[in-house]
Amino acid sequence: MNSKLRIYPGHIFAALLILALVVMDRSIDDWGRLSNGYDNFVGFFHEQLWPPDWSVLDPRVYPECTASKNLDFTCSTAWIGMVETLQIAFVSTMFAMTISLPMALLAARNVGTIQTALVTRFLLAAFRSLPALIWAIFFVILIGLGAISGIFAMTIYSVGYLGKLQYEAIEGMNRLPLEAADAAGLSRFEKALHVVIPESANDLISQAIFMFEYNVRHGSVIGIVGAGGIGYYIDRSLFFLAYDEVLAYLIIVFVAVIMIDIISAYARSFFNDDRNDVRKPSWKSVFIPGYE
Repeated sequence: MNSKLRIYPGHIFAALLILALVVMDRSIDDWGRLSNGYDNFVGFFHEQLWPPDWSVLDPRVYPECTASKNLDFTCSTAWIGMVETLQIAFVSTMFAMTISLPMALLAARNVGTIQTALVTRFLLAAFRSLPALIWAIFFVILIGLGAISGIFAMTIYSVGYLGKLQYEAIEGMNRLPLEAADAAGLSRFEKALHVVIPESANDLISQAIFMFEYNVRHGSVIGIVGAGGIGYYIDRSLFFLAYDEVLAYLIIVFVAVIMIDIISAYARSFFNDDRNDVRKPSWKSVFIPGYE
C-alpha cells in the first residue's frame, strides 16, 4: 500500500522551532553568562528600581503651575509627556490615514493598473523599511528637537504600515461590486469613491484605530531621541541614572496603553462585522474574556 505523507501545521511549527533553537545555540558563544542573570536582576530591581519614584507626578517648579491644587498633577512631567505622546500619535495617525488611503487605492491591483501598483508598493515599502525611531533621528537632525519631528517620523512610518494593510484589505474585497461597477462603465476614480471605499470602510476604520493604538505605544520610544513625548523624560532620567523615575514613567505608559487597548478593542468591534445578527460586545466582555 502506498501511503501519502501528511504534513500538518503543527509539524511545520515544531520543525521551525527546533531550527530556531539550533540557530540560537550557534549564535551564543558562552551560555555561562546567563548564570548570574537572575541574581543581577534581583539586586538591580531592589537597589535601583523599586520603589518607583512618583515625584514624576509632582508639578514642575518652572514654569510655575497655574492649575488648581486638585489638578496640579497636570503640570507634572509625566502628564505633560503622556499628553504630548497622545497628541503625536493622534495627529500622525490622521495625517497617515489621509496620505495612505489614496496610495492604497493605487497599490491595489483590483483598482489601479499593475504599473501603478508596483510603483506605489515600492514607495510604501520604502516608508516602512526604516523604523519610526530612525525616521525620528533623521527629522530631529533636519528640523530639531520637539513634537513636530515626532509627528513627521510617525506619519511617514504609519503611511507605509497602514498603506499595506489598506491595499491588502481592498484586494480582499468581494469582486461582485467591482464587476458591477465595471459593467456600469464607472471610471477608476468613481469606482474607488463609490464602491471600493464604502465596501472596505469597516476594515479601513478598524485599521486606523489599530494604527493609533500602535503609535501611542511607539510614540513613547521616539521621544528618547528628542522627538517629543514622554520618551524625552524617560531618556533624561536614564541620563541621570534615576531608574526609579524611569520605572514610574514606564508604569504610567503601561496603564495608558492598557486603557487605550481596551477602548480601541471595543471601538474596533463595531467595525469588524456589519451583519445584523452579530451582537456587539458589552464592556464586561471586554474586561472579562469569555463573558457573554
